[in-house]
Amino acid sequence: SFTFIINEEEKCKDKTPFLVLLISTTAAEIEHRNSIRSSWGNEAAVPGVDIVRLFMLGMETNGANEDLLLRESEQHHDIIQQDFLDTYNNLTLKTLMGMRWVASYCNSTRFAMKTDTDVFVNTMHLIEKLLRPLPPPTQNYFTGCLMKGHRPIRNKGSKWYISEDEFPGNSYHPFCSGTGYVFSGDLAAKIVRASLTVKYIHLEDVYVGFCLNAKGVEIVPPPHHSLFNIYKVPFSPCVYNNIITSHDIQPYEHIDYWKTLQEKKHLC
Repeated sequence: SFTFIINEEEKCKDKTPFLVLLISTTAAEIEHRNSIRSSWGNEAAVPGVDIVRLFMLGMETNGANEDLLLRESEQHHDIIQQDFLDTYNNLTLKTLMGMRWVASYCNSTRFAMKTDTDVFVNTMHLIEKLLRPLPPPTQNYFTGCLMKGHRPIRNKGSKWYISEDEFPGNSYHPFCSGTGYVFSGDLAAKIVRASLTVKYIHLEDVYVGFCLNAKGVEIVPPPHHSLFNIYKVPFSPCVYNNIITSHDIQPYEHIDYWKTLQEKKHLC
């Protein structure tokens, strides 16, 4: 198991958040992080709701950028980092770090969401329309853009290529796209426990699906198929007012879209 180099163990000390945002990032993406901090990822984005925001990172080779990162962490207190190499093949380790953090330091949060810095998340819609109506206590709840009946891709040119060695099977358990999935707080510890016996694969969203399967947890399909989007949804306030995620977002778009949404949503 890996060690925290940067941690925020006090984040939930005096509160039980409604939602923890776990946002996967790399050291270089400082503009993305700043845009998210001042838009949908602002901890005060949804009035009256306690949100905790965390950016998740691994280590750069030869510890590059570490001093900058420490400074950023001192300023914002929203970074967690462990000592694995921050590479595409280690994305599963990054997600497990987030799960471990929730299980260890914030296990009473009602919900958590894992997403990426190039994803726009309508936190308002997520909370008001999807999560708030759920009856407490919510347990074994996991949803997102549901992927069912997917098979391993053996074409080496594909971003999602996986070798027979790494995964010999010929189909995956159901999973949700890593661009954005939402789960009840109790699942973080269950996923961590499952990871001790489920063989590692580098496709983090597929891997989490295997962990859920190992614990007998069934993924809940989202109430509308258009809520979680794995591609970029063309922006219009009335469309974005009714979705949760949109992918391939630039830093300035996080800010523009959020601002426009706040100003224009009463017109929809």
